This record gives sequence, C-alpha cells and structure tokens, in this order.
Amino acid sequence: MELAIKYFTRRGYRVDKPRFEESSSRNPRIDLIVTKQNKIHPVMIKDWRRTVGVNVVISLDKESQDKRFSNPILVAEKFSEHARAYASRRGIILITKSEIIRELLR
Repeated sequence: MELAIKYFTRRGYRVDKPRFEESSSRNPRIDLIVTKQNKIHPVMIKDWRRTVGVNVVISLDKESQDKRFSNPILVAEKFSEHARAYASRRGIILITKSEIIRELLR
C-alpha cells in the first residue's frame, strides 16, 4: 500500500483513503481514491503472489460502477491475459508491482 501511495503521489495524484464503508458488490474493496485533473479513480490493491484473473477485474469494474467512478485502477503482482483483455475493453488501468518499483527507483 505504501509503495502505491508513493507511486501515485510522485505522478501528481492526490491520494485519499475511501470514506465509504462496506462494498456493495460481492467481494471487492477499494483501498485508495486518487485524483488528478478533476478525474477521480478508485484503486484496488491485490497484494497476492499469484496472477490476478478476470473475475477480480470484473468485480472492481462493478464496484466502481456502483460507486459511480470511472477508470478504476488495479495494482497487483501480475495479471492474466483475460484480465488484461477485459481491462483494455472497459478502460480499467492495470499496474504491476514491478512497474511501481521501476518508477520509484528513477
């Protein structure tokens, strides 16, 4: 979580913790809300050592729609090809932990 906060701050986003309580969708949890140029993005961080599948991306998409956000961001170790394809179609931003580390080491 701290790496993600540093990453978004360095990229010019304002970072906030979400104010809403329980998720209305099945399982997802929004960890951060990042704002830049009047665009608000919910961020979900999956700190798993395994590949994140399309079901997690779909859950984040539904949760974002329920909360009336657009262009959610999902941070994880790696993503399946199906997850990447769905995210591409729906405008969901996928960021790997290695991308964050590379950016912070610059």
